[in-house]
Amino acid sequence: MSPEDEMKGRLGWRPERLRQQREAHGLTLEQAGESLRAAAAQAKLKGIPAANPQTLWQHEQGEVYPGPPYRRAYCLLYGATEPQLGFRAALPGEESRFEITPLPEQRNGQHVLAVERALTRIAPGAAGIDHLGIQRRVLDAWKRRRTGGDPHRPVVILVGGFAGSGKSEFARFLTQLTGWPLLDKDPLTRPLVEALLVALGSDPHDRHTDLYRTQVRPVEYASLMAAVKANTSCQISSVVSAPFISELADPAWMQRLSHQCAAAGVDVVPIWLRCDAESMREYITHRGAARDSWKLARWTEYLSTIDESTRPAVPHLVVDNRMGAAISLADQARMALGAVAA
Repeated sequence: MSPEDEMKGRLGWRPERLRQQREAHGLTLEQAGESLRAAAAQAKLKGIPAANPQTLWQHEQGEVYPGPPYRRAYCLLYGATEPQLGFRAALPGEESRFEITPLPEQRNGQHVLAVERALTRIAPGAAGIDHLGIQRRVLDAWKRRRTGGDPHRPVVILVGGFAGSGKSEFARFLTQLTGWPLLDKDPLTRPLVEALLVALGSDPHDRHTDLYRTQVRPVEYASLMAAVKANTSCQISSVVSAPFISELADPAWMQRLSHQCAAAGVDVVPIWLRCDAESMREYITHRGAARDSWKLARWTEYLSTIDESTRPAVPHLVVDNRMGAAISLADQARMALGAVAA
């Protein structure tokens, strides 16, 4: 595929902006590669890019579209968003007034701005829920980790969404800000799920058959929610990451959980990660998990089983992570915090 054809398939791609950013920061291709690797390593991104000069040159010339690790690392290195770097057109409301900031950045409160900016991605997904309240709660928890004391009741934040929507990354971001424990379904229950599937005569990576849905999935979620209950019984806030597709579509399920938590003096807040099919496929491909092999091999068939417009049937918040917009801002907030802590 020629560079012209590649760019036609990537609406809004402006590869020349990468060169402009690099030159504005006074970096050669070799220096940019070294800085890119360092930024990715400092942020502990998975799949740190090799970032050799030839690859960076191809990105700047529009010959190769940067994959997820490169785009995240570029955003961190230059302190910019994907639209600012020319990777794509901006989503509605995503336009930013932030301009190029020459490295190294000064410690002038940028870390606070980065956190507040990232938290603005949490927006109302339905009527009857206070998005500003949860933004303040997360921000207060982060600040009070350094001053002591928290005036709020404990809270369970349920981070849900389809595979590849960015649930784990966003949940990890909230945990790093607040210090609340993270309960991520996959690492927490995978050994149990795989052993049970094998015992039932199935593939340990099965996540699509009736056997998984009817016999294994209920046990998987029961284990996850038992861990949540253990925390709520001690009045400990938690960030819980799982698809929650069926659960958040069932008002009765949410009502039971809310009542159980309320009895322990704990609030419950669902957050839905909104994402687009192309980004979900890109991130699923990049993470290379065996449990995703069926989805990737039958992507069209898999997409026919989900509805991208799906929203929880209960009051909830929404994070717009189409084209990785929210995760990119979360990366920059974490980098800013790391710079302050250094």
